[in-house]
Amino acid sequence: MEVDGEKGPVKHSGGQVCQICGDSVGTTVDGDLFVACDVCGFPVCRPCYEYERKDGNQSCPQCKTKYKRHKGSPPVRQEEGDDGDADDVSDFNYPTSHQDQKPKIAERMLGWHMGHEQGEDVGAPKYDSGEIPRNHIPLLTHSQGLSGELPMSSPDHMMSPGGGGKRVHPLPYRSPNSSREFGNVAWKERVDGWKMKQEKNVVPMTNGTSHAPSEGRGGGDIDATTDYNMDDALLNDEARQPLSRKVSVPSSRINPYRMVIVLRLVILCIFLHYRITNPVTNAIPLWLLSVICEIWFAISWILDQFPKWFPVNRETYLDRLSIRYDREGEPSELAAVDIFVSTVDPLKEPPLVTANTVLSILAVDYPVDKVSCYVSDDGAAMLTFEALAETSEFARKWVPFCKKYIIEPRAPEWYFSQKIDYLKDKVQPSFVKDRRAMKREYEEFKVRINGLVAKAQKVPDEGWIMQDGTPWPGNNTRDHPGMIQVFLGHSGGLDTEGNELPRLVYVSREKRPGFQHHKKAGAMNALVRVSAVLTNGPFMLNLDCDHYINNSKALREAMCFLMDPNLGKQVCYVQFPQRFDGIDRNDRYANRNTVFFDINLRGLDGIQGPVYVGTGCVFNRTALYGYEPPIKNKHKKKGFFSLCCGDSRKKNSKSSKKSSEKKKSSKHVDNTVPIFNLEDIEEGVEGAGFDDEKSLLMSQMSLEKRFGQSAVFVASTLMENGGVPQSATPESLLKEAIHVISCGYEDKTDWGSEIGWIYGSVTEDILTGFKMHARGWKSIYCMPKRPAFKGSAPINLSDRLNQVLRWALGSVEILFSRHCPIWYGYGGRLKFLERFAYINTTIYPLTSLPLLLYCTLPAICLLTGKFIIPQISNIASIWFISLFLSIFATGILEMRWSGVGIDEWWRNEQFWVIGGVSAHLFAVFQGLLKVLAGIDTNFTVTSKASDEDGDFAELYMFKWTTLLIPPTTLLIVNLVGVVAGISYAINSGYQSWGPLFGKLFFAFWVIVHLYPFLKGLMGRQNRTPTIVVVWSILLASIFSLLWVRVDPFTTRVTGPDVLQCGINC
Repeated sequence: MEVDGEKGPVKHSGGQVCQICGDSVGTTVDGDLFVACDVCGFPVCRPCYEYERKDGNQSCPQCKTKYKRHKGSPPVRQEEGDDGDADDVSDFNYPTSHQDQKPKIAERMLGWHMGHEQGEDVGAPKYDSGEIPRNHIPLLTHSQGLSGELPMSSPDHMMSPGGGGKRVHPLPYRSPNSSREFGNVAWKERVDGWKMKQEKNVVPMTNGTSHAPSEGRGGGDIDATTDYNMDDALLNDEARQPLSRKVSVPSSRINPYRMVIVLRLVILCIFLHYRITNPVTNAIPLWLLSVICEIWFAISWILDQFPKWFPVNRETYLDRLSIRYDREGEPSELAAVDIFVSTVDPLKEPPLVTANTVLSILAVDYPVDKVSCYVSDDGAAMLTFEALAETSEFARKWVPFCKKYIIEPRAPEWYFSQKIDYLKDKVQPSFVKDRRAMKREYEEFKVRINGLVAKAQKVPDEGWIMQDGTPWPGNNTRDHPGMIQVFLGHSGGLDTEGNELPRLVYVSREKRPGFQHHKKAGAMNALVRVSAVLTNGPFMLNLDCDHYINNSKALREAMCFLMDPNLGKQVCYVQFPQRFDGIDRNDRYANRNTVFFDINLRGLDGIQGPVYVGTGCVFNRTALYGYEPPIKNKHKKKGFFSLCCGDSRKKNSKSSKKSSEKKKSSKHVDNTVPIFNLEDIEEGVEGAGFDDEKSLLMSQMSLEKRFGQSAVFVASTLMENGGVPQSATPESLLKEAIHVISCGYEDKTDWGSEIGWIYGSVTEDILTGFKMHARGWKSIYCMPKRPAFKGSAPINLSDRLNQVLRWALGSVEILFSRHCPIWYGYGGRLKFLERFAYINTTIYPLTSLPLLLYCTLPAICLLTGKFIIPQISNIASIWFISLFLSIFATGILEMRWSGVGIDEWWRNEQFWVIGGVSAHLFAVFQGLLKVLAGIDTNFTVTSKASDEDGDFAELYMFKWTTLLIPPTTLLIVNLVGVVAGISYAINSGYQSWGPLFGKLFFAFWVIVHLYPFLKGLMGRQNRTPTIVVVWSILLASIFSLLWVRVDPFTTRVTGPDVLQCGINC
């Protein structure tokens, strides 16, 4: 029967039937009608309520609000140890934890802002989130409701305290047939089985937390299956099974690998002990330099090797994701994703490349109302703006074609250039005709883009003029206002078939002289704020302009981790490996970086997660806002591996009281909901409940001090499930978006230091990921069978070295900053092996100094006739051979478990030497100049030019750079040393050949590693620019003549000692 919300509580349950099992709802111990959910009043009986709390999601099946504990209900999971009374839980009260205050704070703050600053009687906004946030209480200003599954058509249905502390009857529930069939047979069977299981249990339940299958394998990592009760009834329901699975490397492959690592470490210690205790008396300087270099190499190897101790693979289940969140015929419950594409110079990053990336995003296999694409034009180029306008028009034809025929990839340039049978698996008769028409449309689109590029080659004297006759605001790239243009929107552009297209937004942040704009990191932070104001998707994907979506299901792959009810709240980002097109078959300069992406990052995924590599990464917006992840209650005693790979934070007695208070205030909060540390940003309002205007004002001031002077943006940061105000007009939102990209918005805020992309390094990606891991977040490495994203890489030698120089320079900047992982973040939750990896990431450029010395030693030894190793015994030679064998065995076993080919492994070894003696070396000196003298170096954008002059024409193109001088000099010096050593041996006789072999092996080791560099110098025509030859020969000649003068390798003839023998001796 229908109950009026203004009447007292009902004492009987007539007419109320459980929508799950069909039984009567029943009453509470006080005789009141049993109401499981305080928000929507969805009728559920107590047995079904207990089942959902113990074995389910602990939330209402209709509105997804977390269930509260009622009187007489046993504690489960995190509710154990709750000293509070069940009576307090059963009656309606305002939440005391910060979790429950978040949505209310956001709504009241935004309502206060709109009502007091604008002088209008406007209520709190309606948030178009698609789903009611967990723990949300619809106590809204001016009786305004939320859109989503919860009907709030009348103010009479508002929750409010009253009736002497009794609960006002909740809102009318939605019919089960309107959204999801809750009364199905499978659910009823599970509940019946649970009831039988409860009746058979004799021993009372004392621990509601189940042990994850991953526990006991070391580290106690949180997995997608953690805290799930894997009973038979639950496993039969595929919709409730984990969305992903962690797959360990088979023990037959990983255990021998670990044994060889330990053996190699032992042999290395013995080798270093021998080298230190056996100096070379006639070459002490050479011996000392070589030992110092070898010790540094050993430390560098340890930092690189041990983070690869726990490699894992992961599997995703897209079918389960669809069953749970994207059922056919029902509104999709998948989370919204804001996608960022960044570009600077359209002449170095061709608009056609950016257009293909945007087209692949707009055609992604994801609900169109959940996808928004933001293109950041940090160069304020009219060419980029016009190209994006053309792209939006072409997308109206391209997107329906992709979705109709399910083609891959969905970037037209790469789809039409595929050398495969495009008719494979195609059965529609119209496909061939439509494909031909679409290819013709794309070629016409390319011609239009090329026309825009040709027009932009020469800038008019009066600057660019737009079609309406007004000057282009970005004519001065260093002094222009912020610009935002929405090309496609949810209510705007439709494709040729009348379907909606994802939102496409052009953004160019404001730039003024005298302001620090922080390059790419600043542009990304501007996109974070703009997207929060306009769409506020809870997840964000960032892509470089040349990285298109190669797998249309890439976003769904990421959601298998981020939307997992248990794992997702701990994940700050999901990183995908970078894959590249247009690289020569031999990959001469290791552009694919296969060893890093397929070995190093998979190893880190078994610890705390991979590092952020700058692109192809889906972020949790909450993590970027500087909040900490939820605290997991662990009932497991830590072991040795937990100490090495687990929580590195030491709890002392001084902080025990504070932590216990925090646990007490949040012990009844769902562990799957992030614990936002609002104490850090709401000083002075703790416990106030925000019931008065003064407290609300204080909260807003503290939040704006952290996030900036925008109440709309601050309110968006507190909405866990995203969403934007429905009451706001597009014009007001765009005005607010312009405000948050102004050049002075970040002044005196935490942007760039604790929030968003972190400033202070040209490699902002490493720094940003490190800050998240230091707070305790976990990242995920996702490697789908079909690569998620593909991009272009500089296959030219000079461009490749400049790219490596930029990466190394960023690492040096981090090394000399306060965020250096050697000393930063020890009070957080960064795991030890993860810290090892970050330390290695920052100090690897310093290896260039000992590497340069070590590569010079062979030539010195050959020219002087001395050597860095004394006459070795048979036992010492065994240890030398064992060291080389262990090095090769480690590489072979590493390739075995990772699947990396030997050619890729060898190319990586070669380029480690090439980059080390060139780009890394320059990065160290440039970093020191910047830190000590304040001399900054300009960031050079890597060219993304297409290959129009034939296959791999760019590979043989030579571009002069000073980075080429050191490795070229090393090559010539070692070649001169080899010739000199062989000449000396020929002149000295047979006995001198024995010691020569060790020196020659040493020199050939250097030459073989530099061989790809030598091929790059020679080019296709086997010609080298004169300047390189002149500088290299000059330096090599000076070096050789100097050593000949100091210690020539020719035998010195000395006369008799006159004092001893006399003159007639």
